[in-house]
Amino acid sequence: MEDNIKLYSEMERYEIININDGDKYSNLGSNDVVIDENGLLKFLIINDGSSKFSFFRNNDIIEVPWEYVKKIGSRTIIIDVDNELLKKAHI
Repeated sequence: MEDNIKLYSEMERYEIININDGDKYSNLGSNDVVIDENGLLKFLIINDGSSKFSFFRNNDIIEVPWEYVKKIGSRTIIIDVDNELLKKAHI
């Protein structure tokens, strides 16, 4: 396999970090990815649960357009997006 290919099974342990404000989000496996009908990555869907206890967890999500994903490293996914540009929703 080529060196620049990443498998989702490996990436699901990667932590998501926003370098714009330093926020750390859970790992990719706790979140989701939206892929369009052509197989292109469109969004990261990040769960914005602030409580560690699922009993008290809110169901807010943050939609991060793929163009804000700046780097996929060996253990992290780096995004660079201003909080005001993020689409937030409650499910």
